[in-house]
Amino acid sequence: MKIENRMKQTGWTRFWSWYERHMTESLALTALIIYMQIPHMIWNADLYLEAGMISHVHPVLDFFLYGVDLIEIFPMINIGFLIYARIRKSQNSKNA
Repeated sequence: MKIENRMKQTGWTRFWSWYERHMTESLALTALIIYMQIPHMIWNADLYLEAGMISHVHPVLDFFLYGVDLIEIFPMINIGFLIYARIRKSQNSKNA
């Protein structure tokens, strides 16, 4: 019966089943990216205040601290996924 159920699932439901099983890993990755924002914020404040303590010390360091800003999109997408997964789960429990 379980095999028949799996065959009837669409790609969409298989994806959400997989996502719900791996939600903890997803949250850990999101937390890591958000914590990486702390040095980026300090670096950004140093750029704004033109103190030069962290910024413009080495171009590679500046590249990585700027690059942290570019990976913020992943936590934004993940938050949307988490909200949708919770709504989907609550609707499924009401229908069952």
